[in-house]
Amino acid sequence: MKNIFALIFIALFLFACSSTENTTNMTPEERLDYAIRLYEREDSEEAIKEFESLILQYPGSSIVDDAQYYLAKTRFQRGEYILAAYQFSKLIKGMPSSEFLADAQYMLADCYYELSPNYALDQQSTKHAIEEFQTFIDLFPLNDKVPVAEVKLTELNEKLAKKDYENARIYEKMEYYNAAIIYYNNVMEVYHDTKYAPLALYNKINVLLIKNRNSEALSESIKFLEKYPNDENVKEVEKIKSSLENKLTSNP
Repeated sequence: MKNIFALIFIALFLFACSSTENTTNMTPEERLDYAIRLYEREDSEEAIKEFESLILQYPGSSIVDDAQYYLAKTRFQRGEYILAAYQFSKLIKGMPSSEFLADAQYMLADCYYELSPNYALDQQSTKHAIEEFQTFIDLFPLNDKVPVAEVKLTELNEKLAKKDYENARIYEKMEYYNAAIIYYNNVMEVYHDTKYAPLALYNKINVLLIKNRNSEALSESIKFLEKYPNDENVKEVEKIKSSLENKLTSNP
């Protein structure tokens, strides 16, 4: 049994030794290739050491932006999204002519996308992700990752819309109707292209009815029917509109 453990220990030791190479006599380009191989086989700790060493030792070399890019990618690979975002930002700000600029901008946005939490929590990372994805789309409109960025933008905006919508619902349940209306208005104005916009307008109409603000409720009902003719709440809003028209006509 002892011999078996000894053999396993020796095998692991030899494997660990074989996973690293002596880079002393390598050219910067050879060291970069070696570091990229480490990254590709997910030997991330060694890859990070190599990329950081290359950046420090060859600050004016043509390989520095490669090392910077792959350093950021390695951090992302490890799920270290805050550190990855920092490294991608360094490339974007310090190396604006880099061939990796477009991908770095996309990956910076993707770091914040990965950091974006459940809608009920603080949404600062979500807002950063939206800002960076929009920058990517604006700067690189023909990039093949634009469709993916647009899908993620939609998802992130839906999350922010849901947060405001749920806040409005909470205020409505607590009978803080004015606060609820403010949040419903925000959903409609800022997130008008999300699924929460018609829900917000429908709920706002009902809050206005509770507040006996019938003229406003009628106006919002007409708006709802014009903007969302195929919404699931159309029939209910038509009934509200008809009832309000009769009421306001008989009691001008």
